[in-house]
Amino acid sequence: MNVIEAIELRRSIKHFTHVPVPSGDLERLLAAAVLAPNHRMTQPWRFLVLGPVARAEYGRIVADRKASRVAEEAAADAVRRKVEAEYAAVPAMVAVAVRLADEAEVREEDFAATFMAMENLCLAAVELGLGTHLRTGAVLEDPRVRAALAVPAGERLVAVVQLGFPAEHPAPKPRLPAAELTRWLA
Repeated sequence: MNVIEAIELRRSIKHFTHVPVPSGDLERLLAAAVLAPNHRMTQPWRFLVLGPVARAEYGRIVADRKASRVAEEAAADAVRRKVEAEYAAVPAMVAVAVRLADEAEVREEDFAATFMAMENLCLAAVELGLGTHLRTGAVLEDPRVRAALAVPAGERLVAVVQLGFPAEHPAPKPRLPAAELTRWLA
């Protein structure tokens, strides 16, 4: 498989088989991630590989947050159980943080570089037959998540990457062609 094929095949996978992701595969993905372009070579990314206890705790926090939006207690409990089960079924999870530089320009460059590192990880996963799903959002700023994942002060948690062998291969979502989004300048 070449890089173009990996890009064309990459999808957000939401359902995985129960086959564990070998630790050697996780190490290869992380090794690919750190090869991302990084202006000034600050290497700002930090990777937290979540074991079963950390995955369960993260799932409990996400479940509590989602259940808190449901008024009726029985329905909230059902949401909580469903979300906890979904997260428990994910074979591997890697939280990705970025070290926060003092200068705004460097912080912006480092944030972009960290997402490039995650894209490297996702494309390498395709080559290894793994699927990924990047999870972002306000939950990553929840103090309970930061505590559960031991994210130190001075780092921003930017995503959690769910990994596993895909139980399904969804069709690609429609996208605008590059020609509609491109201007060629003289």
